Amino acid sequence: MDFARAWTTLVDMVNGFIAALPDLLLALLIFMCFYYFARRTQTFVVRLTDRRQKARNLGVILGKLAQTGVIVAGLLVALAVMFPSFKPGDLIQLLGIGSIAVGFAFRDVFQNFLAGILLLLTAPFKIGDQIAVADFEGTVEDIQTRATTLKTYDGRRVVIPNTDLFTQSVTVNTAFNKRRLTYEIVVGYDDDLDEVKRVIQHGLHTIDDILHEPPVETLVAALGDGGVTMRIQCWTRLSSHTHLLHLQDKILTMLKNRLVEHHIDLFPTPPVLIKHLEEVREDDTTNGHGALISIKP
Repeated sequence: MDFARAWTTLVDMVNGFIAALPDLLLALLIFMCFYYFARRTQTFVVRLTDRRQKARNLGVILGKLAQTGVIVAGLLVALAVMFPSFKPGDLIQLLGIGSIAVGFAFRDVFQNFLAGILLLLTAPFKIGDQIAVADFEGTVEDIQTRATTLKTYDGRRVVIPNTDLFTQSVTVNTAFNKRRLTYEIVVGYDDDLDEVKRVIQHGLHTIDDILHEPPVETLVAALGDGGVTMRIQCWTRLSSHTHLLHLQDKILTMLKNRLVEHHIDLFPTPPVLIKHLEEVREDDTTNGHGALISIKP
């Protein structure tokens, strides 16, 4: 084995790296400057359109595109510094040749990118909104060009591709400043329904977060074996999931206490049918007859 030739080659490689080290450091410094400028450019574009929601979403798109363009430009300049023989036109030509293969390989990525741009432009929801899509529900943390991140109510993060958000039905729970709450209770047939409605409506009006306009509605929803089903509908300006849970606790606690206080048969036990068979005497040649009676336990 010719160790002298191998040693000479290794020394030449080290000398070449040392000689190229200033260019490498300069290229790295140039790229870092471009990267910092790209981040500042994105922040500046977003701040220009921060006052209006649709303009803000457009600013997010333009900011991300500007940041990407500046980073790509910095990468080309850094490569030109490191390799003087490198020409940006060669890279563009190479990308043109491989564009078909890249298109097939990153088809899903491009679809999510376009869906993200359309979501930002149409703005069906914004960062901070609480939405429900498929089996997921939570608060929108970020809308990126590839995916949207949700923070679920139990403290988990869900990353949803933008294509799913664009093609599936999305429920925006915080889209409007009023929410309607609906509850159903069952009362007995012997209770005065007008009195039940009066007690329920008077009790709901004592809760501060319940709006008086639109008015509270208490309607008979169904007549069943268990009793009369009353449907209660009221409106509130609260939209947060946590606030609605606390409001629901107040409403249900109030309903239980008020109805019991006014001796209203809440969630009555349905009548039970008992079949009573008459005893058949041994010398009776006829069959016994059954009788049905209805009692309340």
